[in-house]
Amino acid sequence: MHRATRQIHGHEPPGRPVLATALAGVAAFAVVVSGAVLLTTGSAAGADAADLLQNPGFESGTLAGWSCTANSGAAVTSPVHSGSYALQATPAGSDDAQCTQQVAVLPDSTYTLSGWVRGNYVYLGDSGTGGTDTSTWSSNSAWNQLKTTFTTGAGTTSVTVYLHGWYGTGAYGADDLVLSGPGGTGSPTPTTAPPTSQPPTTAPPTSQPPTTPPPTSQPPGGSKHLLTGYWQDFDNGATDQRISDVNPAYDIIAVAFANATGTPGAIGFSLDPTLAGKLGGYTDAQFKADIAAKRAAGKKVVLSVGGQNGTVSVSDSASAAAFADSAYALIQTYGFDGVDIDLENGVNSTYLSQALHSLASRVGSGFVLTMAPQTIDMQSTGMEYFKLALAAKDILTIVNTQYYNSGSMNGCDGKVYAQGSEDFLTALACIQLQGGLAPSQVGIGVPASTSAAGSGYVPPSVVDNALDCLASGTGCGSFKPPTSWPGIGGAMTWSTNWDAGNGNSIANSVGGHLHSMP
Repeated sequence: MHRATRQIHGHEPPGRPVLATALAGVAAFAVVVSGAVLLTTGSAAGADAADLLQNPGFESGTLAGWSCTANSGAAVTSPVHSGSYALQATPAGSDDAQCTQQVAVLPDSTYTLSGWVRGNYVYLGDSGTGGTDTSTWSSNSAWNQLKTTFTTGAGTTSVTVYLHGWYGTGAYGADDLVLSGPGGTGSPTPTTAPPTSQPPTTAPPTSQPPTTPPPTSQPPGGSKHLLTGYWQDFDNGATDQRISDVNPAYDIIAVAFANATGTPGAIGFSLDPTLAGKLGGYTDAQFKADIAAKRAAGKKVVLSVGGQNGTVSVSDSASAAAFADSAYALIQTYGFDGVDIDLENGVNSTYLSQALHSLASRVGSGFVLTMAPQTIDMQSTGMEYFKLALAAKDILTIVNTQYYNSGSMNGCDGKVYAQGSEDFLTALACIQLQGGLAPSQVGIGVPASTSAAGSGYVPPSVVDNALDCLASGTGCGSFKPPTSWPGIGGAMTWSTNWDAGNGNSIANSVGGHLHSMP
């Protein structure tokens, strides 16, 4: 990366041919939860004799073998599916009442996980499989069975089975859980409860059941609409900042950028010495302390991977493992909450999703995953970046598409819209909202000033109007969305540095507007 000359976040500078006119429409999409089957309400059935789980029906009258976050779970005598006891767990505040058990398994083996559950938005899933982690969910006051199947990776000897509920939707129940498949050589042991996240900002499900489950990873702050800003780890004419200088209106701060190393898939990061010098000697220790202070204030700080000049490639299982290993090491070293995927070439949804799920399982329930694809990458659900977002939606916090440096593009109605307008923002965001992402996972990415991008800048008031249009159908331009999405995720800007040089107009106007939206 040529940090000294870099000025544009996104496409190459203007002049690149625009391919939007070749996109005649938006491909249809059917929501599929990979490997998961939701079964209907049925009669009582006890735990299978070949069950690998410890205390699968909670018949010990305790949570032996299980660990529930924030003491949220208990073995109760009513309601039960069969036998004398069942699990009851209650989400509260920022805790989703996640109960887990670690189970010994064999590598390269297929397992089926099932269980009987009841309550509003109950999740059953697995993590750390070494392959594609799976999950399924239901929202039913009566007992109903969930089932999912997964295959372990070549080196996997244990997996974590989990259940959790959803914020503000009351207690859930679970009973007669079964994990069937070849047993591992070790003994199942209780897991350590994953870290709790900051207070949730995604709106709980409405009275109208959603078409996709809410994301399991929760974003930060006190608002359900988030402002994301990129912090530049290089000097290019924008205002030089320490992390502590970033305006407090930003809920998520994406540190740009991590880069490729000599190992395929692996990423590395270190503070730019030129920037550190301009800041009077910004040390690693000060950088880490600033990150910790932002997190203590309820913010999230993620490490952005890629950028315009990024060359990180995750194209097979080995590079996926290298990505997860190196990303986790950087998260541990600097105190990041997760990662941002800002790759602008060579995205492989299969293996990058595998890497991200592996990383998420290590970080725990506080993991934050954001993405910043180019506009053309989100024009259809058949495009690799869109496929990545859908494949990772169970751990995805928000996708902030870069609505700049792109030229004209198709909207969800098949019409072509010019960049730099409210219609461009709303009609293109509509594609993702109709394509399978939850409203809370869709954000609008804009430049902070005319200097921040080659094209596509709009005044903050236009961004505010676009957000209102998507959330409530008010303040729209000529494009009228077919419905409204009150839980719209938020907005992003490139960058906090450019915003600081432009009077913090994004932080003050868009940030203030987002945080005041119902």
